[in-house]
Amino acid sequence: MKYHSETLIPHKAAPVCAPANVLAEEICLPAAVIKKSALLSNIDWMQRYAEARGVSLAPHGKTTMTPWIFQAQQQAGAWAIGVGTAWQASVAMASGVQRVLMVNQLVGKANMAVISQLKRHYRDVDYLCCVDSLANARQLSAFFSAQNQTLDVMVELGVAGGRCGCRSSEAALTLAQKIADMPGLRLRGLELYEGVLHGDNPQPQVEALLREAARLACAMESFVEGEFILTGAGTVWYDVVCNVWLSVEKPSQCRIVIRPGCYITHDQGIYADAQQALMARDSIACDLGGDLTSALELVAMVQSVPEAGRAVVNFGKRDCAFDAGLPQPIAHYRDGQALALAPQSITSVGIMDQHCMVTLSAGTDVQVGDILVFGTSHPCLTFDKWKTLLLVDDEYNVIDELDTLF
Repeated sequence: MKYHSETLIPHKAAPVCAPANVLAEEICLPAAVIKKSALLSNIDWMQRYAEARGVSLAPHGKTTMTPWIFQAQQQAGAWAIGVGTAWQASVAMASGVQRVLMVNQLVGKANMAVISQLKRHYRDVDYLCCVDSLANARQLSAFFSAQNQTLDVMVELGVAGGRCGCRSSEAALTLAQKIADMPGLRLRGLELYEGVLHGDNPQPQVEALLREAARLACAMESFVEGEFILTGAGTVWYDVVCNVWLSVEKPSQCRIVIRPGCYITHDQGIYADAQQALMARDSIACDLGGDLTSALELVAMVQSVPEAGRAVVNFGKRDCAFDAGLPQPIAHYRDGQALALAPQSITSVGIMDQHCMVTLSAGTDVQVGDILVFGTSHPCLTFDKWKTLLLVDDEYNVIDELDTLF
């Protein structure tokens, strides 16, 4: 639980006293902050990209699990919000989201009961989930038909060695045919996640999977009444998904839906690299003007300088993602004033539960009580470590508190 410096009670229960500035040590550090200007710019950029390509946007809400952000994405024009669990679906619906894509399997009677209750309470919300087996389809059919309800589903296509999804188009087509005849179920389309494909150059594999999916969608078309939803695309290959699916034969009433999530705050690690590669290969993205920028930062304090060339900062694995590279310093402050930060002059080299160890190049002046601002890689894991993040302006004045609901 985080604390505000003037209250000494749990931060989630204590509104930040205005005015409060992070760099003036008016907020207990470490703190995860989101730059409002960058956040809104990212929301706008991705929405403009989807509209420029003529596809629908269903951002992955599981990245942030932050109702304020869900609402901002929907207000900007997002067609849906993507989630991974029944709990996440309930948060999205309670946040006012009008269409929820649960791009995962719905299994277990308790989870089915949650969705059944949500469908009764939020009658105008469109909810869809994925199916990749006859066993699951039969379970869902039995449960929802007994409730006199209809559950909308998409068949999931997967890859060998990946996560969920039918392992062949033949199996997926057979499943689609079976679902079409099951009470309590309505087939709405086809889903996949190309991000499970890895390697030195996965793009040819990604393109092959997308072409296979388009052929499968055409074969499935007769089992879907009305609009056919064809959806894929995480934060790395959304341009390739658009390129392939917009250029190939597909169902006549086909809605292509892309589902990037980490673009919302972007990062200064793996997704910065992915976006740079995308901009190099996609002229449409370049022509939009602007780009995604890092919005999520970790602000922390130097708590010890125990030896020459080494300092310890007061955050650790409990506070940030570390699975895709350690957070690295991007700014240095003392007494509220910015200090010059030369490249690689302060470098994170190790992290423990509550400590981050940094090395200092020769001549680097770092003192106990200095504030360091860190850029992170892979925002998902930083979000789910905080019950509350601080929305700040470009001068680190606190504008609002954003509660997460993981």
